[in-house]
Amino acid sequence: MDRGEALELLKAHLEDERMVKHCVAVEAIMRALARRLGEDEELWGLVGLLHDIDYDEVGRDPSRHGLEALRILEGKLPRHALEAIAAHNEHNGFRAGSGAERLLHALRAADHASGLIVATALVMPGKKLAEVKPETLLRKFKQKDFARGVSRDRIREVEALGLKLEDFLALALDAMKSVAGELGL
Repeated sequence: MDRGEALELLKAHLEDERMVKHCVAVEAIMRALARRLGEDEELWGLVGLLHDIDYDEVGRDPSRHGLEALRILEGKLPRHALEAIAAHNEHNGFRAGSGAERLLHALRAADHASGLIVATALVMPGKKLAEVKPETLLRKFKQKDFARGVSRDRIREVEALGLKLEDFLALALDAMKSVAGELGL
């Protein structure tokens, strides 16, 4: 599956344009992480793009989110990629095999970092990613009352990949800035 096919499949399953934009943001971060870590950029990007493909179909039910994605994506991605997608939501009980660990840590970190970055951009005067600086992002990360739905623990999973939090947030911010036009930010 190439990116064009994946994006078409995503849009066929997700009606909410904000969710599609979220998936594009996570894709950008995953691609940047793959480049930095010497991983498969195409595969990691597709995992980021498709990680929430089942969100509308499961009625946003956290006990099913990720599991329906397995059915939708079966045969379209390698097994370890499917497992990372299914396991990125800790509320469904799915446990990924050891071959999916790096990809899973990256996906969880990217998923939550995208939320922190968008929330930070939205409090800027012009509501644009271009206004966000890495130091601002780190300050917002430390504010527990800011973007409460963003798990700081999930973002810190990037440390299991050998990256420092500060470096990851800067990388994630740059990645999202590269797709700011698609995100409307």
